[in-house]
Amino acid sequence: MAIFSKIGVVGAGISGIAVAKQLRHHNPIIFEATDCLGGVWKHCSYKSTKLQTPRCDYEFADFPWAERDNTSFPSYEEILDYLYSYATHFGVFELIRFNSKVVEIKFVGNQDPEGNSDFGNLLNGRPMWEVAVQTDQSDHIQWYAFEFLVICTGKYGDIPNIPQFPPNKGPEVFKGQVLHSLDYCKLDEESSLELLQDKKVVVVGYKKSGIDLAVECAKANQGPKGQPCTMLVRTLHWTVPHYSVWGLPFYIFYSTRASQFLHERPNQGMLRNVFCKLISPVRKAMSKTIESYLLWKLPLEKYGLKPEHPFEEDYGSCQMAILPEEFFAEANKGMIQFKRPSKWWFWEGGVQFDDNTKLDADVVIYATGFDGKRKIKTILPEPFCSLIETEGMMPLYRGTIHPLIPNMAFLGFIESVANLHTAEIRSIWLSRLLDNRFKLPSIPKMLEQTQKEMEIMKKTTRFYKRSCISTFSINHTDEICEEMGWKSWRKTNWLSEAFSPYSSQDYQEEN
Repeated sequence: MAIFSKIGVVGAGISGIAVAKQLRHHNPIIFEATDCLGGVWKHCSYKSTKLQTPRCDYEFADFPWAERDNTSFPSYEEILDYLYSYATHFGVFELIRFNSKVVEIKFVGNQDPEGNSDFGNLLNGRPMWEVAVQTDQSDHIQWYAFEFLVICTGKYGDIPNIPQFPPNKGPEVFKGQVLHSLDYCKLDEESSLELLQDKKVVVVGYKKSGIDLAVECAKANQGPKGQPCTMLVRTLHWTVPHYSVWGLPFYIFYSTRASQFLHERPNQGMLRNVFCKLISPVRKAMSKTIESYLLWKLPLEKYGLKPEHPFEEDYGSCQMAILPEEFFAEANKGMIQFKRPSKWWFWEGGVQFDDNTKLDADVVIYATGFDGKRKIKTILPEPFCSLIETEGMMPLYRGTIHPLIPNMAFLGFIESVANLHTAEIRSIWLSRLLDNRFKLPSIPKMLEQTQKEMEIMKKTTRFYKRSCISTFSINHTDEICEEMGWKSWRKTNWLSEAFSPYSSQDYQEEN
């Protein structure tokens, strides 16, 4: 027999603990598959992993960092300490059931969406979802029933993206060791050093995890027997050395209300459509300004690492990686090398490329990312699991509600440059929705809104499948505030409103 409760939350990462804090007056049950909270900060971090923004840009509105004016980027250990302090302070720990893996979800409510077109009171006292939970890797399954379910499993971790190869060209023919960055994260310091030290290591990928991994490999090979690390780079992305460009803070270019006014946004009207077309040379000039700085500051052309697409496209898809200080220093010493193959495969002694050259290797590590959508599809029943992806994107109203999936929310799947802030503001929005303090629009209106946002993403970047709202994030939050009955403009004067960045502190909760 299922245990019945109001609200269930799947996952205790950033989004899970943010929504748990906002919904704690409903006494939700949070299921976390592992023995600790923190999500990717606990399970997908290396010893060198750091936040890519200043700490004051990564904090909850009602729980500032103890040293928020410290300009250094915090390590993943510092972030975990901060999250543990937050969860302890607000009583989130007592709501979490650790080592509790959700293995199946069943829909037991009214499946007629027309009967819920105004979404009414979402907490109506009737079970809508049943959740099967496996505890401590045992065979025993406990079922729970909920009126409302929040999925916070996130886009990263758990299910790695693994490259596919033709027969007899995959890792089975390779005599060395093959692993994913997710496996590397599970190693302790001694084991990771043993894996990399004096080994010929190939890192597949050129995003943040691959870059950090290459630096760790180079540091492990500083001795007389040290071997260089080779990165296999197929898709180039712009990298940034620090948080200022030509002496200006980076947020000036994209993260203020004035700068985002130059970009397209949903619901902008005919006049703004015309304005955005006329102002497109200014947007291109901003992107070119940053590109010129990066090409001057970093040896991208020297190593064949200059992307062909504009910087704006990487910012618009949340793929701007800030480099570790040692990255190009190690490349200049020859300890990090680069290969740009269009195709590659394994041979018994390493990897082979489409020009028939070979590279000896002892270890190959995939830094190829994760499949967050597949995590949901493995537990969500039909027809709902077929609805969560449209053209590679998740069509979520306010980044939270799928209009065709009743009594369920998704947090942590629509990205911005400040994911903690977006998780918190959406959690506040969801809490007020569940408390019946405002009503959702009709299903057609919600679908129309999500379609508009997806169209903006597709116009902004070829990497739109990452579902990133970075170029219209302030407008996105404005609309959330207005729907909750809050003021959308949060600053004390028009000058700050136009030219200073928004942070979580600007969205402290209103009564």
